[in-house]
Amino acid sequence: MRSAEITRNTNETRIRVAVNLDGTGKQKLNSGVPFLDHMMDQIARHGMFDIEVDCDGDLHIDDHHTVEDVGITMGQAFAQAAGTKAGLRRYGHAYVPLDEALSRVVVDFSGRPGLEYNVPFTRAMIGRFDVDLAREFFQGFVNHALITLHIDNLKGVNSHHQCETVFKAFGRALRMALEVDPRAGSSIPSTKGVL
Repeated sequence: MRSAEITRNTNETRIRVAVNLDGTGKQKLNSGVPFLDHMMDQIARHGMFDIEVDCDGDLHIDDHHTVEDVGITMGQAFAQAAGTKAGLRRYGHAYVPLDEALSRVVVDFSGRPGLEYNVPFTRAMIGRFDVDLAREFFQGFVNHALITLHIDNLKGVNSHHQCETVFKAFGRALRMALEVDPRAGSSIPSTKGVL
């Protein structure tokens, strides 16, 4: 089974993340940041991953440490669950609309962290959620999953819709990249022979 459980404790956050790459989209999310839980639900449901997140963070300061550290810990869990990446498709992409909003996400399980992020949010807050924190989540994920990730919001007026299309497309792109390619056997999808 391609699964992992990671615990990460710092002076700012105490986090446990469990993922199953071959799940059915089940989730149990308790980050302490309701909008982040809503977005991680999109990853689970649209990626068909089982995801559990439990976080006790310093929310009395603000949501920054929690959102970033959950991204870090999720990235570690996905990297561990992917293992050597033998037989994976490696690349994934998705376009996802929601009403007027449209986002494109492209991912490469390359072993090299890189984030290109272009999301021109139309307002700074979605309820109590600072939209800058979406980038922090993805940067943490990228740095610790060791993936290349391109995120582009192509259209959008409503910031909630913009953000939700990004997270849904991320889940779909991850799902594609992490699928086992039946034609690949146990080969590593790289001319280097390692990812």
